[in-house]
Amino acid sequence: MLLRSVIASAALFCEQALSDEIDDQKANLIRKGVTPALVYDGSAVADTSGGMRTGTAYVGNLRLQLALDGNRLLRAPGWTAFFQVLSIHGGQPSNFIGDAQGVNSYAAKPALRLYEAWGQYSSPNGHWSFLAGRYDLNSEFYRLASSGLFLNSSFGMGPEFSQSGIGGPSIFPDTSFGARVTFKPTPGILIRTAIMDGVPANRAEGQTRFPGQKEGLLFVSEIAFLTRPGSDASQGIAKYRVGRGANFPAYDDKIAIGAWHYTGTFRDLSLVDNKGRPLQHEGSSGAYVLIDRTLFRSSTDPKARLSGFLQYGIGDGRINQFGSYAAAGLTASGFLISRPDDTFGIAFTSARNGSHYIDSLNTQAIPTTHAETSIEATYLLQVNPRLAIQPDIQYVIHPGTSSTRANATVLQVHFQWIL
Repeated sequence: MLLRSVIASAALFCEQALSDEIDDQKANLIRKGVTPALVYDGSAVADTSGGMRTGTAYVGNLRLQLALDGNRLLRAPGWTAFFQVLSIHGGQPSNFIGDAQGVNSYAAKPALRLYEAWGQYSSPNGHWSFLAGRYDLNSEFYRLASSGLFLNSSFGMGPEFSQSGIGGPSIFPDTSFGARVTFKPTPGILIRTAIMDGVPANRAEGQTRFPGQKEGLLFVSEIAFLTRPGSDASQGIAKYRVGRGANFPAYDDKIAIGAWHYTGTFRDLSLVDNKGRPLQHEGSSGAYVLIDRTLFRSSTDPKARLSGFLQYGIGDGRINQFGSYAAAGLTASGFLISRPDDTFGIAFTSARNGSHYIDSLNTQAIPTTHAETSIEATYLLQVNPRLAIQPDIQYVIHPGTSSTRANATVLQVHFQWIL
């Protein structure tokens, strides 16, 4: 017994010593203008009932990130650069659940790729920012702190936009090249516009261009109105949270309105010309509204807060499966005195089929429903600044909008480790 205690204590000491050494080396690099990070996300996913069949899968992402500060490195104030290499491995939960939205936002086909590589200049007065390179739109557009807690993919970007275009917009797991400009007239207003290649550089396998179809460009614009807290201290160590909400700047409330447009041509899902060929549409557009509000904050403990969010988007139902999308949820954090950095959330998301998609299935006598709806409850356990563990349960109603597919109950345990 004594021997085991000595061994355990020695192991803990060595682990802490190694951690301290890594922290010291990283702090030294940061002082010189180089900020490295190694982030690993893993999820064990189990469809316990319903869907296409019960089953389990493991989903893993490894991200190597490198941020460069031009002022410290080259005495070039305002200049920054960012590089991210992404390794995706593991299975595909949707293969046995049969859902359309994706119960796990980290799931994708196995790949190793350069995910982001961009440079940015920010003006000295803080009003303007210009970015160019390979860039993830969802890192800034269509993004809320509260919804970022949840694992279902639609809470990051609604499927009316995320599943649009020929190969999707420039988001996980496939990004494209482009440019983004941000204007901040006041601390509480952000106006962003991006121009991107209309098709991600790593298009999904099997994607083909339809006859006469042009890929074109993607234009996205968003205006956000934010209410900032008096102190960032109210956020605790929320910057380490699991999910797309990681590294958000602190805000109490946010309202965002966005719109997007593709310049390419796209095939109609159901309408044909007089020769029986699918009609070709010039351009494709959509819009969205996001709301994130602090509903309650303790006067004695600013970490204790209750937030609520709403998301609504409309897409092009002529060429995309989903014509509209809606979501809402609540998150609570800081209410457990012993665990002030933990967060609990419950939310629902519903993606509604467009009329042209329904017509195309009806002509093939394929039974369908109007929407797929998911209800999610999750708890983020912040073990320490480096490790978070997140048990999660989702109930998927009409997976894949199929009327013959049983509702699915999906259990997950997600974790994130940061070095």
